[in-house]
Amino acid sequence: MNAHLPALGRRSLLLGLGAAITLPRARVAFAQAPGEARLAVVLLRGGLDGLFAVQAYGELSFGELRGPLALPEPGREGGLLDLGGRFGLHPRMPQFHAMYAANEAMVIHAVAGNWRTRSHFDAQDLLESGADERLNSGWLNRALSAVPARPGAQPNGLAVGTDMPLLMRGPTQVGTFAPRGGGMPSPDLLARIAELNHTDPVTGPAILEGLSARGYAMNTLGEESRGRPQPPGGAFRVLALAAGRLLAQPDGPRIAAFELSGWDTHAQQVNRLNNPLSQLDDGLAALKEALGETWRRTAVLVVTEFGRTVRINGTGGTDHGTGGVAFILGGAVAGGRVAGDWPGLSERALFQGRDLAPTTDLRSLAKGLLRDHVKLPAQAVARAFPVSDAVAGMGGLVRA
Repeated sequence: MNAHLPALGRRSLLLGLGAAITLPRARVAFAQAPGEARLAVVLLRGGLDGLFAVQAYGELSFGELRGPLALPEPGREGGLLDLGGRFGLHPRMPQFHAMYAANEAMVIHAVAGNWRTRSHFDAQDLLESGADERLNSGWLNRALSAVPARPGAQPNGLAVGTDMPLLMRGPTQVGTFAPRGGGMPSPDLLARIAELNHTDPVTGPAILEGLSARGYAMNTLGEESRGRPQPPGGAFRVLALAAGRLLAQPDGPRIAAFELSGWDTHAQQVNRLNNPLSQLDDGLAALKEALGETWRRTAVLVVTEFGRTVRINGTGGTDHGTGGVAFILGGAVAGGRVAGDWPGLSERALFQGRDLAPTTDLRSLAKGLLRDHVKLPAQAVARAFPVSDAVAGMGGLVRA
């Protein structure tokens, strides 16, 4: 097992196409940490629209700004799930809402990393590096480098998935494992690859022919694959169940990192986000189920690389933005609330006149969990997030 893995060339079109066809769209990596606490980090690749997942229906201008993306208020048919007034959760996330009602989940709105780029690749690299520039190691791996080896025990790191996110790469040894049934790319991802290549006289027809042979209907974005059955709940639920069972083992891993794609919604967002939100909800519930009694010692951080524009675009979607939403859940979490400093949606409050203004640094959430939940020493947290002394870890995320 290699102690350090090289960076992936995600910007390579051919490598990206190969990965889309042969690799899972959801992966999970593990690493060992001391103590009884468990921590999972879920990366939502593509830029989740936080204002769609958690809608600020209490804002007078919300409906006008969001158009058809604004769902009915709580209590109405097809309406939002109430989060205590002013904010409502998308109705495709009822299991998360139940955790929220049980004070096991919280929402942090208007969050962003320490970057202001609208590039998926750059933002994801910075999110996982935990620094002002892309590094060859991730913040979670660096935090775990303080964990001593256990004589006679397994290596400190164990990864689950055919690939490892940058978040978990670095000097701490981390392997990979892929559970059966967790490796099918989303039809949405394949549709976007086909669209990217449709003008190429060689790759365009070849990709469409290959997708057609596999039974993919390309005329409806986000349609499920008809060529082969999806596992119940999708690949993300499969990985979540496997992760939970491993985390629950007394001598198993203590830290997990998942990823789920399908959040880049430039068009037809209302319908295209239903399935990813349901998969996320099902997967998080499956993680809780598999953890069993260990759930009470678990915290899960769900983040994305950036939010999306406040206003809907001409194709019924949203474009790359800045402020977004993060979720924290688990039996150890002091939940039942919407946290963060809400900036409002007035024209003057918008970032660059188009985005939800960020008021909470994503690093403060990660730092707070590493310090207060995982109980890592201050120097390990500082090593995870270099040159970030001005960003303090948020307190009160977990129960005393």
